[in-house]
Amino acid sequence: MMDKFNDVINVVTKSGLKVVIALVVLYIAFKVINSFMSKLEKQMLATGKLDVTITKTLMHVAQIALKILVALGLVNYVGFDTSSITALIASFGVCLGLAVNGAVSNFAGGILLLITRPFKVGDFIEVAGQTGTVTEINLIYTVITTLDNKHVHVANSAASSATVVNYSEEATRRVDQVFSIAYNADYDKARGILMRLAEENKAVLTNPTPFVRMSSHSASSIDITTRLWVNAADYWDVYFYMLEEAKKEFDAAGIEIPFNQIDVHMR
Repeated sequence: MMDKFNDVINVVTKSGLKVVIALVVLYIAFKVINSFMSKLEKQMLATGKLDVTITKTLMHVAQIALKILVALGLVNYVGFDTSSITALIASFGVCLGLAVNGAVSNFAGGILLLITRPFKVGDFIEVAGQTGTVTEINLIYTVITTLDNKHVHVANSAASSATVVNYSEEATRRVDQVFSIAYNADYDKARGILMRLAEENKAVLTNPTPFVRMSSHSASSIDITTRLWVNAADYWDVYFYMLEEAKKEFDAAGIEIPFNQIDVHMR
């Protein structure tokens, strides 16, 4: 083992100039590859012929492949005898295999994600306990930007095996909410208010028709369920609109919204 290591040291010493040239060429080549692939990716995305996810992944793989080819060419230029370091590489084989075990799983997960396509770049999803917009899908991990603008890197092995909730898959979504009123409140008036709010909001779709009905006789309230269909982009606007306006309208109409309370009787 020491003889093989000494051979490597001797080659480096005798080929010092070549090593310096190779490092400079390597640095410049990597810069050129990064710039070229970045421009090529923008051009391909501008054409719109390929899916964004596939385009970004192909460019990432091509970039890595070109860098590997350049590195291998420079190794041959320097004059390393690859057979002299074969034993050294083999001795680290087991350790390397253990080290990249997770990376291999993530790589396999990335391939699976590209084949099954449970989500794509730009989708708003929930996966592995994270919720946000998919901004990048690499071969090892998927990048998600959360609502508070944090970048979360989810390993592809986890993303491919976890339950994925894709909120962007369909063009429309249903806003489900429950509004509670007191037992002595006017149910028909409360239902009419909720229906009017739904019909006045232009973001609420008329087909399917807005659903507003009594859904439960709870311990201290009558529950009214609303189910409103909206375009996916309008989901949260309609959700908060109904909450805010229902409170204002109920107060104005004298409709009580019950809350948990405890009566204590002293003897």
